[in-house]
Amino acid sequence: MSTEHMRVSTMACAAVIMLGACGVGGGNAEDGVKPYKYPARHVVACQDSRRARSLSEPQLPSGPVRYRVKAPANYDPSFAHPLLVVFSAAGADAGRTERYTHLTPAATEQGFVVAYVDHHTMSKNGILALGRVVRDVEGQWCIDRGRVFMAGHSDGGTAATALALLPETRADVHGIAVSAAGFRTEDLEQLGCRDPIPVMVMHGVNDKLFPGWGEQAAKWWASCNGCGQQSGFKDPARPECRAYERCPSRAPVLYCELPTAHNNWPGLHSRMVGFLLGPEPH
Repeated sequence: MSTEHMRVSTMACAAVIMLGACGVGGGNAEDGVKPYKYPARHVVACQDSRRARSLSEPQLPSGPVRYRVKAPANYDPSFAHPLLVVFSAAGADAGRTERYTHLTPAATEQGFVVAYVDHHTMSKNGILALGRVVRDVEGQWCIDRGRVFMAGHSDGGTAATALALLPETRADVHGIAVSAAGFRTEDLEQLGCRDPIPVMVMHGVNDKLFPGWGEQAAKWWASCNGCGQQSGFKDPARPECRAYERCPSRAPVLYCELPTAHNNWPGLHSRMVGFLLGPEPH
């Protein structure tokens, strides 16, 4: 994909919004935040009052890209939190995406601040506008700038992938977990490799819109990260997921193939959060 012109084929969802092909199912109740067990001692990372937001304040900016933020129930404004930015599928807003993904409890319990972002145009300018959410959130919440991760389903996964690879934004992204994203090998090759980061790719075997694209993407990322072949080992608890061998310790690649269609969210909440944080304490 050219960095000047986002390929129409990789942004296929934008062309079929009217048909609902890349939309998401609704949810019932909004997921609740969880408390985080903060370290007994930690360096005071933020003293700026802008990063001591009250959880009761509105979290829906009036600019071109709207989003909402969820933080641990016992949010400490002096602690540098990892940030997870979750982008929406076509036609979905931040609230619908939160209900659809159910990521809030698992993420806040592990200390994440989570920003759910409304869907936006799948063009290069639209993608870059989505990327500006990171700096906006960093100006209002206490965020560890070395632990900014992105996730999303369908168009949301496409946006997360693009932001991780575009030269203008890749430095802001330290790992991604994407589902049913619209990138094939040839599209990824046009953007080119970057420094290795953890990448979790989830895709449905019955995805008719992007058939086989998830496996292609995982193989491409594994090559860029300098990994070996996909492991034959299957975790009994999660047999749908296989890791790549010999990846850098801080840049694993995990591919999860599920018996689902395009519109289905994989539901691997805890696995996603744990994968992005990594096995070692930060």
